[in-house]
Amino acid sequence: LYAATEEINNTGFGRIFPAPSSNDKMETEEEDDEIPSEFISRKDLEKNRLSREEMEKYSVFKNYEPGDPNCRIYVKNLAKQVQEKDLKFIFGRYVDFQSEVERNMFDIRLMKEGRMKGQAFIGLPNEKAAAKALKEANGYVLFEKPMVV
Repeated sequence: LYAATEEINNTGFGRIFPAPSSNDKMETEEEDDEIPSEFISRKDLEKNRLSREEMEKYSVFKNYEPGDPNCRIYVKNLAKQVQEKDLKFIFGRYVDFQSEVERNMFDIRLMKEGRMKGQAFIGLPNEKAAAKALKEANGYVLFEKPMVV
C-alpha cells in the first residue's frame, strides 16, 4: 500500500490506495499463454483481421448486425477450402478442453454443399465465450476471405 498525500477539502490525513499491480498489465499476455499452441493466438487473430474501415468496403458486412447473445454462433462467407479443423483452430481458443462439459459442448457444423455452402454454426460452452469469439473473430481473413461472425 502507498499513501496519497492529497488532502480532500483539507480534512484528514490523505487516502491510502492499493499499490498498482503488475498483474493487471500482464493479464492479456497471460491469457494467450494459457491457450495451447494448437489454437490461434490473439495476436495472430488481430493481425489477420480487417479493421472497421476495411469491413465497410465489403458488401458482406453492409447490413451486418450481431445477433442476440447465444452460445451458438453463425459464421458465413467461408472459402470453399475451409475445413472443420480450420474453424477448430480459430474457435477452439474459447473452449477449456480440460473440462469434459465444455469439450462436449464445442460443436462445429460446417456446410459444404447446397444452399448453406460456405457457412457454419459453432457451438461454444457459454454466451460469454460466444460473445468474445464474435468480437475477436469477426472480419478474420481465412483463405483470403473475411469471415462474417
